[in-house]
Amino acid sequence: MGVELSTHQALRLWRRALTDSVRNAGPDLTARQMAILLTVYGEDPPHTVRGLAANLKISKPAVTRALDTMGRLDFIRRKRDETDRRSILVQRTVKGAVFLSDFSDIIRKWAAQA
Repeated sequence: MGVELSTHQALRLWRRALTDSVRNAGPDLTARQMAILLTVYGEDPPHTVRGLAANLKISKPAVTRALDTMGRLDFIRRKRDETDRRSILVQRTVKGAVFLSDFSDIIRKWAAQA
């Protein structure tokens, strides 16, 4: 199905992808922000702050801080849930999708060379 990578190869691939991403002058996301972003884009909605915190086993304030940053980058959008006004829905944006598409292109480029 896929290429079997050693630990060293996998870490080298991840380092190269991160290095390219930083060199491209794009936003420098933390591991927590990237995990949240990949969850929002990689799993079916709806996504809420409460749900993301539970899924990733981190605190709601940690999710909120990460979403604040990603909201300023326009990678996600928050909207009050009309069916449960206490919940905040986390929504995808075009800019966030483009960022992840570009990042996946970098990973594929380096994986082809692994």
